[in-house]
Amino acid sequence: MTEKLSINIKIDGRSYPLKVEREKEEKHRKAAKIINDIVLQYRQRYVNSDSQDILAMTAFQFVLKAIELEEKVDHSPLFDELKKLDEDLGDYLSLKE
Repeated sequence: MTEKLSINIKIDGRSYPLKVEREKEEKHRKAAKIINDIVLQYRQRYVNSDSQDILAMTAFQFVLKAIELEEKVDHSPLFDELKKLDEDLGDYLSLKE
C-alpha cells in the first residue's frame, strides 16, 4: 500500500489540506505554484476583479489548454491498428466457416 502524506496546499491565499502519495507530493506542490502564478498574473492585469473572477479565469485557461492538448493527440495509429485487427479477425472467422 502506498504511504499517504498530509500536506497543505495554498491557492490564492487559502489553505487546502490534502492526503497525497509521497511520490506525488512534488507534482501537487508544482500544480499549486503554477495556479498561484497565473492567479497573480490575472490580479495584476485585472486589478478590480474579485477572487472568484480571477479563479474562474484561471480555471478557464487550464480547460482551454487541456482541450488544445486533447486535440493534438493523434489517435490515427490506434484506429489504423484496430482496423487491421478487425480485418484480420474477419479473415480468420471467414476461414472457419
